[in-house]
Amino acid sequence: MSQPRKHNFGAGPCILPKNVLIEAANGVAQLENSGLSVLEISHRSPDFEQIITNARNLVKELLEVPDDYSILFLQGGASMQFCMIPMNFLNRNNTSAAYLDAGYFGQKAIKEAELFGNINIVASSSQSAYDYIPIDFHVPDDAAYFHCTSNNTIEGTEMFEFPDTGVPLICDMSSDIFSRKIDVSRFSLIYAGAQKNMGPAGVTLVIVKDSFLENVSGNIPSMLDYRIYRNSNSLFNTPPVFAIYATMLNLRWLKSRGGVKFIQTENSAKAQLLYDEIDRNPLFYGLAKRTHRSLMNVTFRMYQPKLETDFLAYVTEQGIVGIQGYRTVGGFRASLYNALPYESVKVLVECMRAFAEQNN
Repeated sequence: MSQPRKHNFGAGPCILPKNVLIEAANGVAQLENSGLSVLEISHRSPDFEQIITNARNLVKELLEVPDDYSILFLQGGASMQFCMIPMNFLNRNNTSAAYLDAGYFGQKAIKEAELFGNINIVASSSQSAYDYIPIDFHVPDDAAYFHCTSNNTIEGTEMFEFPDTGVPLICDMSSDIFSRKIDVSRFSLIYAGAQKNMGPAGVTLVIVKDSFLENVSGNIPSMLDYRIYRNSNSLFNTPPVFAIYATMLNLRWLKSRGGVKFIQTENSAKAQLLYDEIDRNPLFYGLAKRTHRSLMNVTFRMYQPKLETDFLAYVTEQGIVGIQGYRTVGGFRASLYNALPYESVKVLVECMRAFAEQNN
């Protein structure tokens, strides 16, 4: 007898819709009428060519990607992009790149970029435990590019505005991609590891302006050259076939729900419900400054830390998983990704209220 589905607030791999999981499982058994599992088909076959084409078209439609951009499916996660970006676009000898230090993953991106050239950290919120995203900063006009992270999963902050700058804008959107409308035309490159809000682990989405690729210079290994992936339709080597397939199914589900515009409204309602309870409940407090609070990853703690273990055990009994905070932060983190139902947030809020009544 199968267990009832739990309320999954995990930060990644992300929750996926039940029907997507069923479709993916069916594809593992047999891909439509191919007589083969999706795990067995060749990445050069017509079946997979159709899958990756469908996935690319869905990305283009859902995010309204302009025609002069390429949509790539790569491997290595967002972490590979931390080094791949400066390797392609940062000339060690005579240019620098501008970076915003607003969280753990931005910090990791800076560390990797420093291996390839001069890095200018234009602003940082590290002195405040990354509980906000800096707003007042200047990006040098001669920077090769400006890099930022739109949503910080660990600290629970999110960028709701991006700077107007004359240099190429690059953004890590791993944890809020497809959760809200964005103007892709403002960016030269967007990247996102799928496992936060797009699909299963194993594939990384890159959306890059074709003219920006003209800035690539120097000798770059083939596996790390964006131009090679663009020219080979992301098929330079064997891609993560199943991860792309499941991502395609998830994007199809998102389209059926009404697309990004609809899901943004739903995500806002989920976040509002939980933040309202955190602010009202006498046992809890939020970690991020209010105007910087993420709609995807809600971080909070208890005024009495000794109760945190008891609360975690209490919600676990109610079928809630994935809310334990990141190891360096502690407390709690509830990730409200696209596929998380509003009802799951209501269950968490009800648990917070009941626990407060028992321990007040």
